[in-house]
Amino acid sequence: MNKQIAILPGDGIGPEVIAEAKKILTAVEKVFNHTFKFIPVIGGATAIYQFGDPMPQTTIDICKDSDAVLFGAFGDPKFDKDPNAKIRPEQGLLKIRKELQLYANIRPIYTFLSLIDKSPIKKEIVEKSDFCVVRELTGGMYFGMKGRSEDNKTAFDTNIYSVYEIERILKIAFEMAQQRRKKLLVVDKANVLATSRLWRETAIRMSKNYPEIDMQCMYVDNASMRIITTPRDFDVIVTENTFGDILTDEASVITGSMGLMPSASIGVYTSLFEPIHGSYPEATGKNIANPMAAILSASMLLEMAFNMKEEANLIKLAVNKALENNIRTIDIAQDKAYTTQEVGDYIQNVILNS
Repeated sequence: MNKQIAILPGDGIGPEVIAEAKKILTAVEKVFNHTFKFIPVIGGATAIYQFGDPMPQTTIDICKDSDAVLFGAFGDPKFDKDPNAKIRPEQGLLKIRKELQLYANIRPIYTFLSLIDKSPIKKEIVEKSDFCVVRELTGGMYFGMKGRSEDNKTAFDTNIYSVYEIERILKIAFEMAQQRRKKLLVVDKANVLATSRLWRETAIRMSKNYPEIDMQCMYVDNASMRIITTPRDFDVIVTENTFGDILTDEASVITGSMGLMPSASIGVYTSLFEPIHGSYPEATGKNIANPMAAILSASMLLEMAFNMKEEANLIKLAVNKALENNIRTIDIAQDKAYTTQEVGDYIQNVILNS
């Protein structure tokens, strides 16, 4: 099978972990006789320094023309420390989400048996946790009207959702629940927010089309507590942009390291796959970043974008073997810590020798 993949490494540790993920995809090519055409593109702080634009139009065009996008991370401390910066790397991420219409972010949350002791939560609570968060990605406060008063003493961010936006994300969540344990939780703040009431009304109406799904609604404050205290209760969670951003980062602690969690952003034009850990500038260039989230993102890419389930499962098995044999970076190491490249090499060899 011939496929084109846009490679968008980004900033910080992005280039390091994406290099390892690309290495794994190249191994899959050889084992399964596929042909992947990798097209490098630029964005984030790297693009600002070169072009003054965090998301050049050429990058957008190549991503639209590709079958999938493998993305690292955007972010640079220089911009974080300057509250008056008018151009920021993260603007590039919002732009690509808008241009590719990446409206659904999917983040699986699960535990690795060999890493249960790395979670800050008790083993008996997190063991066998396995749920997925579906986050609406192109609406809400992040994209609504925003501004400040002339005296800079007042600011506002507008949270706007249409029925159309809510229906299309709920459709993905309901269908995902059908393929899992048939439980769906809609997270909102309907006791306070008008947008949340629209979300809840729409979900209740749509649930009649999915009678086999046990759909429940829960306020976000309660959900944020329950994700930590009873994570095994959840199957599929769906929520709006801001709540989803916060809840998915909270849920990542269940596994013991953000360096293990992949994600997918489903779009109208093409889909984008990325680790959730961000640019982690403190580790840049040190060859210590955990590449497993990026590698598992490549696995999600194969499964969700190309329907290559056998290939995707082989990557997961190789990652699990690395974990079981303690081939791990410093964030989850038991005794010896391996480098980013050493972990990638080990997983690559497992795949090539399968």
